[in-house]
Amino acid sequence: MTLPLEGLPTAVRIHEVGPRDGLQNEKATVPTAVKAEFIQRLADAGLRTIEATSFVHPRWVPQLADAERLVPLLGGVEARLPVLVPNERGLERALALGVREIAVFGSATESFAKANLNRTVDESLAMFEPVVARARAAGASVRGYLSMCFGDPWEGPVPVGRAAAVARRLFDLGCDELSLGDTIGVATPGHVVALLSALDIPVGHLAVHFHDTYGQALSNTLAALRQGVRTVDASAGGLGGCPYAKSATGNLATEDLVWMLDGLGVETGVDLARLTATSLWMADHLGRPSPSRTVRAFSRKD
Repeated sequence: MTLPLEGLPTAVRIHEVGPRDGLQNEKATVPTAVKAEFIQRLADAGLRTIEATSFVHPRWVPQLADAERLVPLLGGVEARLPVLVPNERGLERALALGVREIAVFGSATESFAKANLNRTVDESLAMFEPVVARARAAGASVRGYLSMCFGDPWEGPVPVGRAAAVARRLFDLGCDELSLGDTIGVATPGHVVALLSALDIPVGHLAVHFHDTYGQALSNTLAALRQGVRTVDASAGGLGGCPYAKSATGNLATEDLVWMLDGLGVETGVDLARLTATSLWMADHLGRPSPSRTVRAFSRKD
């Protein structure tokens, strides 16, 4: 049954992060051909933005060491296929393969900037500046991820003013879109509203990226949508975590998001049955069940 609520958009763009953020922390290597098929299946289910991989050094994220082999396999996929790049060298590798949508990954806190990038917040922004400039000069669009916007495993709750200030600095480097990350899943709706209200960035350039550690990802998403956000990050099957923040559990499951939005009459373009089948297929490859409640509910119907 579809029962809309006031104050919600008519459509939402889902930024699917399963192939990159979802798989990056898997210990067992997923074959490149399986990753390529995963991305194709996600596109076939109606997802039109699928973050494919990362051009980080293989030593840091071994699961994504096959980026150069994966990207050429995706030529027939009818979707936007952005990739994450950590620095200028990563950008060079991506551009050489014809990639024209990239993302950089910063932090609102000093502790996570050190853990993830071995740099301070200021140093990391300085590192991103030439990356963004070179990407834009090459005709590529740029997404900025800002992690630890709500809480940090070492520093605790993150003040709204600090997150807003770093967000503005990252966006001002030249990002087309800025994704606000609740990396360890501690946000609640009031905190989400407070941060979005504090930002002086046009809401059309914002996305949200919630983890479901305390079961708040969907309620936080609903709060963000009511503030005007129209782009939501999610991971098929709820895959994912963060290799540099051990308390980070899985991302918001794309199926759970689509179930909620379908019920609210918000268009996503995603076929939930096909998406669920894709996540069950990937769960079989990973050898464990999907944490998505919607995937589990659909599987019990069969």
